[in-house]
Amino acid sequence: MRDRVVLVTGGAGNLGRCFVAALLERGARVAVFDALEERQARERLDGLGSNSSLRFEKVDVTDGASLGAALARVRTDWGVPHGLINAAAIDAPPGAPPEENGPFETYPAESFDRIMAVNVKGVMLSCQVIGAAMAEAGRGAIVNIGSTYGLVSPDQSLYDYRRERGETFYKPVAYSASKSALYNLTRYLATYWARKGVRVNTLTPGGVFAGQDEDFLEGYARRVPMGRMARENELDGAVVFLLSEASSYMTGANLVVDGGWTAW
Repeated sequence: MRDRVVLVTGGAGNLGRCFVAALLERGARVAVFDALEERQARERLDGLGSNSSLRFEKVDVTDGASLGAALARVRTDWGVPHGLINAAAIDAPPGAPPEENGPFETYPAESFDRIMAVNVKGVMLSCQVIGAAMAEAGRGAIVNIGSTYGLVSPDQSLYDYRRERGETFYKPVAYSASKSALYNLTRYLATYWARKGVRVNTLTPGGVFAGQDEDFLEGYARRVPMGRMARENELDGAVVFLLSEASSYMTGANLVVDGGWTAW
């Protein structure tokens, strides 16, 4: 990955930060495309890289013009990117208002639209804008970040402990639907650009530890064959593999790193 240019949408988020760190450790130049202001993004990525290897662009992934302007700035300084990781995504956080994490029957359509706009439209536009530049250059690798909840339904029993406390908590439908859409978007683009040197694959992680509460962690450990959530650095090898020449004959595929979650 040395001297390769890689764009990471959502690069200041929990997973995005891990990918940025892994790429910088391997000598890549990384452009973080994130909705945060540069100061906030730098705080989240404090200690990673230097000004010559890491840059920040405030980007709205649901806006093609915003993506295009940011790409133009990167191209001026670093040239056409070699890689793109689409990690920008949103979900209703555990502490969201009850209607955001309530029963499906009362789930707000506006919430569905908002999540689909970022998680699906945002990935499509990022691929459209950045992938087109790669295709014109005759090379590139795109990694779309999926989720086990896009392959299988959420196990709502993981949240029994919250309902037992009197909450009406359910994992919402929009995140699962949005992540599921990425698999066929990946396959579509993989075949569309296959003869132009651009590979497109999906990386599907399982749950990554990020300070979740003990009740959730205990339930998750019982549910997954390996008995724990992933550590932050356990996706590094997979994402680097998909971006590098080590996967040069791989496109339209889905690499699952989930501790066995989807194996039963």
